Amino acid sequence: MGKIILLDCTLRDGGYCNDWVFGKKNIHTIIEGLLEANIDVIECGYISQKKEFNIDRTQYTSFDQVSQFIPKDREGKIFVGMINYGEYAIENIPVYDGTSVEGIRVCFHKKMRVEALEYCRQLKEKGYKVFVQGMVSLSYTDEEFLDLIRTVNEFEPYAFYIVDSFGMMKGKDLIRLFYTVEHNLNPHTYIGFHSHNNMQLAYSNCLSLTQVQSSRSIIIDASIYGMGRGAGNLNTELFTEYLNENEDADYNLKPLLAVVDEILADFHKRNYWGFNLPNYISAKNNAHPNYAGFLDDKKTLTVEDMEIIFQLMDEEKKAGYDKDYIEELYTRYLATGRVQEENRDELAEKLKDRKVILVAPGKSSVKEKNIIEKEDGVVISVNFDYPSSDYIFLSNLRRYREMGADKYGKCIVTSNITSDKVYMQTRYRDLLNGVETVRDNAGLMAIKFLMGYGVKEILLAGFDGYSHDTKENYADKRMEFITRNAVLDAMNEGMEIMLKEYAKEIRISFLTTPKYVKL
Repeated sequence: MGKIILLDCTLRDGGYCNDWVFGKKNIHTIIEGLLEANIDVIECGYISQKKEFNIDRTQYTSFDQVSQFIPKDREGKIFVGMINYGEYAIENIPVYDGTSVEGIRVCFHKKMRVEALEYCRQLKEKGYKVFVQGMVSLSYTDEEFLDLIRTVNEFEPYAFYIVDSFGMMKGKDLIRLFYTVEHNLNPHTYIGFHSHNNMQLAYSNCLSLTQVQSSRSIIIDASIYGMGRGAGNLNTELFTEYLNENEDADYNLKPLLAVVDEILADFHKRNYWGFNLPNYISAKNNAHPNYAGFLDDKKTLTVEDMEIIFQLMDEEKKAGYDKDYIEELYTRYLATGRVQEENRDELAEKLKDRKVILVAPGKSSVKEKNIIEKEDGVVISVNFDYPSSDYIFLSNLRRYREMGADKYGKCIVTSNITSDKVYMQTRYRDLLNGVETVRDNAGLMAIKFLMGYGVKEILLAGFDGYSHDTKENYADKRMEFITRNAVLDAMNEGMEIMLKEYAKEIRISFLTTPKYVKL
């Protein structure tokens, strides 16, 4: 049996969780911890000419920038960086002189494989250890995969990878691909495996690789605390312990645990990664995990609705993330449905020239309830049933399903919600706005709806905005959701933009005290 070589990709794959902002001191600390832990290969981050360099980020625009984080005494370890094919011109890459990374991992989509492999060949000529990493190995037909291996054999890179980009690979798939590579790859080239944990199979799949019958050394990727996009990766600390106990390895676990305790636990608290249903659904449907992140960030869909949207996707769109495509698909899905406006004239009569108290479910809707109750006007709550509300405006499928049937008679719902029992159903698409992060924000949709009914004034209650502390966002803790801080900040900014825009057309003011948005 060949040797198991462990490659840690925390500083590169983990960067999807914190926009690669680890902090200069933390980058040094993580690398020192990996060295002390005796990890074989240390990935320092991305190298790209399409990014701007920041000393606190693990995205570099030159090889010299990486060098400052590589210790003079490498202790026999290999330091590598990753290049997404197309993001660094081959003529701008210096010949390897021992001062920077000695290995380059080249990541590429299947449609770019011919050009990418030529790029890899030229990198090897410049003196680098080249890791060939064609994304989504299961997207290749058997013949395409064999052809890839045959081309790789022509220039004999350091490693050829099986890549489970979407975390959908089962053990039988991995072993089939491994033996395909084992029997056809040049014997001097290592076989590598990069996993994701969308189906909670990263650990078991990698254990399977340690048990195959092969005289060839195998490289297995992992990251400390499993830090990585979406569902994350194989945990370095878990796998080192397994290798110590079962493969006679000599890794030191304590430095890895120290990195978790001192650095990564805080990142995890602020920007969660790990198994969840949206990431499972993306893997199940063989789709890019960013689609799951997009749909989950909306916080409007049930799991069943996400599944339907994935099933509606064109097969050729699944492999690469297309933000405009998923936005349109999401909007089209929610816009599908009937419109029921039999009570439109009646509602218009009740709202014309009236003051509307629009109550969102922020904490101030409870803390300042006495202020709300003193106001005279039509009370409309948004995505929840405020006790004294005359109507409930609903655009969220989840919130509607939580609503009791006895409330349907006063519900104004958007057309993405299917029901024959509500007071009124209005067209979803007509209420969207132009700011992406709050395009279908329920409160803003309600304001736009009311603007079409001759309302004199809108008083906002419970429109607090979004705190990074999820416990501060809703009066009812059951409505709490966890998402990235950057998303919350963007939502606050988007709400401000649209409130100011709508205030040009109708009188709008805050009745309760907002915390994170203002007019």
